[in-house]
Amino acid sequence: MSSRVVLITGVSRYLGGRLASLLAAEPGIERVIGVDVVPPRQDVGRTEFVRADIRNPIIAKVITQAKVDTVVHMSVIATPFGAGGRTAMKEINVIGTMQLLAACQKAPSLRKLIVKSTTAVYGASSRDPALFTEGMEPRSQFRSGYGKDSTEVEGYVRGLGRRRPDVDVTLLRFANFIGPRIDTPLTRYFSLPLVPRMFGFDPRVQFVHEDDGIEVLRRSVVDEHRGTFNVAGDGVLLLSQAIRRAGRTSVQIPSPAVSAVGSVFRRAGLVDFSPEQMQFLQFGRGVDTTRLRVDFGYVPAYSTLAAFDDFVSGRQLKKYVDPARLEHLERRLLSTAERRRATTAESGVRA
Repeated sequence: MSSRVVLITGVSRYLGGRLASLLAAEPGIERVIGVDVVPPRQDVGRTEFVRADIRNPIIAKVITQAKVDTVVHMSVIATPFGAGGRTAMKEINVIGTMQLLAACQKAPSLRKLIVKSTTAVYGASSRDPALFTEGMEPRSQFRSGYGKDSTEVEGYVRGLGRRRPDVDVTLLRFANFIGPRIDTPLTRYFSLPLVPRMFGFDPRVQFVHEDDGIEVLRRSVVDEHRGTFNVAGDGVLLLSQAIRRAGRTSVQIPSPAVSAVGSVFRRAGLVDFSPEQMQFLQFGRGVDTTRLRVDFGYVPAYSTLAAFDDFVSGRQLKKYVDPARLEHLERRLLSTAERRRATTAESGVRA
């Protein structure tokens, strides 16, 4: 099924604007309608902008009157501070999605729904598996936050799929985006001169490059990809390795002080860290992408390591610590320690 009229929510954000620009250049797409509460600041090609809040019933009129056949929902946000607080964030994420899906359910022209979700639905805890597959559930229950909102959103989306089996539903669970242009709490985190991390923890982190993420979204619109897919680059990095590759120095914070440090960063406008993001930086998370490669048919151009290195080089981050020299020093220290252990063991045998 080819898409002819595509509606994108969250078009004024970076990813929404990039996707709109690409789809506007697709010869098989007649119209691209971008919806947001503020106009986009980047070039979105021939996209028609509609100033609207998806929590408002006006979204139903837009979908019906334009005979939209494909909706790309990208308005679920992760940062409570940027949304105006946790209450506003939940209203935008959950109430806004409910209003949008109600409009989709009534639209006879709708044939495809694509939802930008997140691997945060798996949570982050000490009991997590090495890699989450799409059929797994989180090991700990969400109390609030982005993960809880996204889980509720996915539940409503699956409900629509049951009520409208004629609509192809695609759920894309993205790992943390990174790249030379995208701005997220994590890109700001790794740009800090001194990067705080929780004492005694060195979690695994996984990224998806912004270009790979946009390409997966584009293919979801122009091709047929019904189902749920984890989207991430191959491999993982330890948080300490990522900090070192960025040329930063890490500062280990005791657990009792983590919330206070996060509050300081939020008030200073440096990094909008929610409690669940702090939990992610404590335990980390990894996802399996077999379904993306085999069923969806897409192999990311960037691994997690390559995506992170492109972020570092693209941002031209000033490296306060030379990673190569630090790695050389670590090897020398380990070699010295091994020699000393061997000497000690040999002395004990002789004695």
